[in-house]
Amino acid sequence: MATIRFFTKTTTKKKNVLVNIYVRLRSGRNIDYTAKADILIKPENWSNHTQQARQKADLFKFKTGGSIDEKKGRQNFNTDVTELRKTIETKLMEARQADISASWLKKVIDEHWNPDKYKTTLYSYITTFIEKAKTKPNQQTGRPVGYRMQREYQVTFDYLKEFGKSLKRESDFKDIDHEFYDGFIQYLQDEELAVNTIGKKIQTLKTFLNAATEEGVNNFEYYKSKKFKKLSEEADTIYLNEQELEQIYKHDFSDTPHLDRVRDMFLLGCWTGCRFSDFTQITPENISDNLIHVRQEKTEQKVLIPLHPVVAAILEKYEGKLPAPISNQKFNGYIKDVAELAKINDKVHKSITKGGVRKSKQFEKHQLVSTHTARRSFATNLYKSGFPSISIMAITGHKTEESFLKYIKVTPDEHAKKLQEHWGNQHLKVV
Repeated sequence: MATIRFFTKTTTKKKNVLVNIYVRLRSGRNIDYTAKADILIKPENWSNHTQQARQKADLFKFKTGGSIDEKKGRQNFNTDVTELRKTIETKLMEARQADISASWLKKVIDEHWNPDKYKTTLYSYITTFIEKAKTKPNQQTGRPVGYRMQREYQVTFDYLKEFGKSLKRESDFKDIDHEFYDGFIQYLQDEELAVNTIGKKIQTLKTFLNAATEEGVNNFEYYKSKKFKKLSEEADTIYLNEQELEQIYKHDFSDTPHLDRVRDMFLLGCWTGCRFSDFTQITPENISDNLIHVRQEKTEQKVLIPLHPVVAAILEKYEGKLPAPISNQKFNGYIKDVAELAKINDKVHKSITKGGVRKSKQFEKHQLVSTHTARRSFATNLYKSGFPSISIMAITGHKTEESFLKYIKVTPDEHAKKLQEHWGNQHLKVV
């Protein structure tokens, strides 16, 4: 059991000279540390036996926490000593034994007298949050968040700090209000960020604030207001139809083996609906009874995917052992080359809002192909074929049909044609 003892070391005959009171912390054989308590008193007015100021001390000045108060009084002085003792006891119960040291004791004492010096600010909280995210298990997956999410945390924090520099002050929890929101949005627009990118920064900031609120660090909750919303707009993303996938599949890449491998891996994504992080990890052990068994890395959800003939052919080509995965960044560069050589060159327009201005630019389709195009192509092609949305969602992991319909790329004309085909299949007759 730990013991905490207050005492003075010296005596002096000089009138009104104040001496330090020390704290000695002992616990077991390994913990025995002493530090100044930041309390001063005249030696004759202190009792090491009772660890309190003596009865006659009422007429003498004291010093606690760096300030001298000639009117403090013995009882108030003893209360200060008692409160410091309670603080040390509380911190002792919260600390790991390995963390307790002489410097730990000094910090506990200093923090007791100077709480503002150790107050958790928004910046200091986010710094700690980002550091903990590297090892702290996610509640859903049991694993730390991935590199991309850790990178998003840091990038958002960097923008927040740069915004603070523009204001010539650091924003703290109490500053997160409508004025902050409008100013931060405007700053991000001035940085030429797209609407959805700005929305992601707001969402990440709210992640920080929610965590701080749950931990009792933040008491200001304007960020929960409906006005403090994540901006978003429907992205002009593409998908590849089945004819285009056939073009890619049949193109001869034997002269460029690295593109041949990338093409094959991309088609795995197009015919399984898996994310890049999942389709690059498929092994023979994942396949049985013509079904691919996948536990999605992002959601930990288990899905079963029938083995498409193209997937079966690719697996046979590599004798079940797929090529070693490359980085997402390299893959995104190579797959554009693959699509260009396969003549995926329809003209498409891509619109995006940057800096508050809606801009549109024409591209050849191969310029916009990425790893994520595979998954979107899978979902869109199946939907257009008449396959039930609920079954597609079971594989893609979408929780609501609303979010799923936003995800797939079907034009209004295609929706209308789909309805016409549905009515035609019903053999409706006019009576």
